[in-house]
Amino acid sequence: MIIHNEYADVPLSGSPMRIFVAAPKAEGQYPGIWCYSDIFQLTPPMLRACARLAGYGFVTAAPEIYRRIEPPGTVIPFDDAGRIRGQQDAAKTPVAHFDADCRSGVDWLSKHPKIAREQIGVVGFCIGGHLAFRAAFQPDVRATVCYYATGIHDGKLGRDADAGSLARAKEIRGELLMIFGTNDPHVPDAARETIDRALQNSGARYKTLLYPAEHAFTRDEGPRFDPEATDLAFAEMVRLFRKVFHN
Repeated sequence: MIIHNEYADVPLSGSPMRIFVAAPKAEGQYPGIWCYSDIFQLTPPMLRACARLAGYGFVTAAPEIYRRIEPPGTVIPFDDAGRIRGQQDAAKTPVAHFDADCRSGVDWLSKHPKIAREQIGVVGFCIGGHLAFRAAFQPDVRATVCYYATGIHDGKLGRDADAGSLARAKEIRGELLMIFGTNDPHVPDAARETIDRALQNSGARYKTLLYPAEHAFTRDEGPRFDPEATDLAFAEMVRLFRKVFHN
């Protein structure tokens, strides 16, 4: 499916929220997927992931998660200085700000002219996986995919030592897919077990998929990229979204 890409600036207090939008070029309405990046914001690998997903018949929209801190258009480099900068930006951001921007973003996406009514999903990577997990608390989010989400097991997110995300899992009304690499030091076995136990107790409709891969295995730049695991996980994500939105 041929797609069209553009950027949109959503006016919000303090600073606009810049969003990368990829949508099928063909006329019609499609499910909308709110897409959270890792700490580096809208890098080329993130844009390619959004564009690829859009090609399967979705409108994907990826916001700059540090819009209150970084100027619009800021892409953080994949190097040591960039990693420190991204982590510092996260540490400056209260969870309440992430949550408020989520609600504003989902509202904006819901009103996009190419979005089918009541068809909103979310996907996120790394810190974005945790943000996607929290986005699933929104009543209008019907399906969520969390790739190697950090901080869910111990609650650490942004400036908050414990965001209490797992304790709120019972609020998730849609379907949830958790994706991890078994060689991920940021979400080791014990952390995954904590998440799984809490989700079982919450009654959430969820599935966990494990791949023999490292953290950030879908990022197609750098030594941790695993093409096979990426393709397998991508197919599962598309399968979930199509099941939820096309049935």
